[in-house]
Amino acid sequence: MKADIVIKSIDNLITLKGPNRARKGNEMKEIGLIKNGILATKEDKIIYVGEGELPPEIEITEETIVIDGKGKTITPGLVDSHTHLVHGGSRENELAMKLKGAKYLDILEAGGGIHSTMKATRKASFDELYEKAKKSLDVMLSFGVTTVEAKSGYGIEDFDTEIKQMEVAKKLNDEHHVDVVSTFMGAHAIPIEYKDEPRKFIDIIINEMIPEVAERQLAKFCDVFCEKGVFSIEESKEILEAGIKHGLLPKIHADEIEPLGGAELAAQIGCVSADHLVAASEKGIEMMAEKGILANLLPGTSFNLQSGKYAPARKMIERGVAVALSTDYNPGSCPTENMQLIMSFASLLLKMTPEEVITAVTINGAASLKLEDKIGSLEVGKKADIVVFDAPNLEYIIYHFGINHTDRVIKNGKQAFVNSRT
Repeated sequence: MKADIVIKSIDNLITLKGPNRARKGNEMKEIGLIKNGILATKEDKIIYVGEGELPPEIEITEETIVIDGKGKTITPGLVDSHTHLVHGGSRENELAMKLKGAKYLDILEAGGGIHSTMKATRKASFDELYEKAKKSLDVMLSFGVTTVEAKSGYGIEDFDTEIKQMEVAKKLNDEHHVDVVSTFMGAHAIPIEYKDEPRKFIDIIINEMIPEVAERQLAKFCDVFCEKGVFSIEESKEILEAGIKHGLLPKIHADEIEPLGGAELAAQIGCVSADHLVAASEKGIEMMAEKGILANLLPGTSFNLQSGKYAPARKMIERGVAVALSTDYNPGSCPTENMQLIMSFASLLLKMTPEEVITAVTINGAASLKLEDKIGSLEVGKKADIVVFDAPNLEYIIYHFGINHTDRVIKNGKQAFVNSRT
């Protein structure tokens, strides 16, 4: 068999070899490290992973791209499994408010926050949203991200804008190197027009929006912002169960600010993941562990909101909850596409080990998107989604924070990004 790409003499080849499921507990430290590793791809798949030299049945020809892995660390493509990728405008005007002590819900209550982005997204054309999101995807790719999740939720009561967001995501998935997985999040906020009659808006989501999104196959998941002043536990359950009825897998923004019981709800209805979880209760964590609900943690959001509170990652891991990490890229609470920075935050602020961090942004991120059988580890038969880091080891990537360590990114067996400095 002729190889298309071979990476040889790899100082640190991190394979994440293991079961095709989210890893938990001590499993998150088992990263499948190979010293003096070698890896080969053919078309869009991995055909060999091992130590030393290639077996004789795999041939290197003049057409084979051979990459020297000496001094490099190789990992699976990073998975950013919680973003609000497609949106209009930006919210740098809120920085001064935050510096004066305004909290997230204060800004929202004053008509800012999500409502500001709603207006900008509604005003933007399809092409404007596409170009803005494409630019962000280019940045994400440069930091080693090969798969992202993209939520709607900035149209809210304007369903045409919700549809526009998901259609932009679909086109990006078709045309960009990075794979884009769509989530419908019409339940992102109560529109100002329905502030005194939220029931009417919930009925619209359940009876009109969800059925059409499912029929048009515009999303894989349904998400809801379960939080004080937004959607209650009962309302969130009703919306997510409507999504399940129409084939949309449930996710939930849970216990981000107040301990409302979102973690418990995630366990009760079997969410694929519960995200944020800064204020998750002991009972909620126990129920998530018992039911195998993945925790998707977003330390960049806590950092940017200056809350001083972070999700209890150590407690979750020790209790047997599988943990993923994401940027939460959005224009308000976490305007960054830099997954490597999030990895450093997770280690420095959440006290996760480097091994736990790389597990969280690869195989566990893949599991958060129900893609663990295709991506998230470097194993024969899986997609050739690979990051070559110009770093001597995993610890260095996290320790030397705030810069881009990416040497190159291989996506679906093709070189999708090569750092100009190398």
